[in-house]
Amino acid sequence: MAAGNVTVYSNAVLELTKAQMNLPTDTFVVTLVTSSYTPAPNTDAQWSAVSADEVPAGGGYTAGGVVLTGLSDTLTSGTVAWTASAVSWTNATITAKYAVVVHRAGASLAPTDLLLSYVDLNSGGGSVSSTNGTFSITWNASGIFTLTHTP
Repeated sequence: MAAGNVTVYSNAVLELTKAQMNLPTDTFVVTLVTSSYTPAPNTDAQWSAVSADEVPAGGGYTAGGVVLTGLSDTLTSGTVAWTASAVSWTNATITAKYAVVVHRAGASLAPTDLLLSYVDLNSGGGSVSSTNGTFSITWNASGIFTLTHTP
């Protein structure tokens, strides 16, 4: 499944300006979240705001999500694009509404880990599911998100 529009949390932008996250070198994980979560992009800041709504472990999903690989940020004509490889869970029986990208500071997610972004996996509709199949997220070819500067 292709990911829809990604929303960057407001606090993440602030933390990026403070050099609290290094996009191409730090560890970021993608977690799957149920429809119980109501995103609040202007106020949600840490994993503790989301963790209670993470998809339960089992059915091919491991709590804490999967680590993003292939991280890259590039600058082209005033636009920075942050990209990563697609992620997937095999032999999965999963139902999720959102994928949330979290900056993981330690070996596993902690309540104070910073939220970076989220995507509605069904563009405003219901949840999406897989049954004994591969549940995958393919990021937009232009990047998970872009930042544009016009001098």
